[in-house]
Amino acid sequence: ETGSEDIDILPNGLAFISSGLKYPGIKSPRPDKPGEIFLMDLNEDNPRAVELRISRGFDLASFNPHGISTYID
Repeated sequence: ETGSEDIDILPNGLAFISSGLKYPGIKSPRPDKPGEIFLMDLNEDNPRAVELRISRGFDLASFNPHGISTYID
């Protein structure tokens, strides 16, 4: 509903998508909903975005993702 803000696609076809960015002063359709990270496997015939669960102890209420990047070691 709020759209994705950024996407990072790994060489193996997995895509990480940040969503739910809220800008101060701009009306949000769901102001109380925290941001989210989704995973999509682009190797599948019909890929779909799946919300990733965020670890306990993380301040989810203030999660407002702007951008996303990955590091491959």
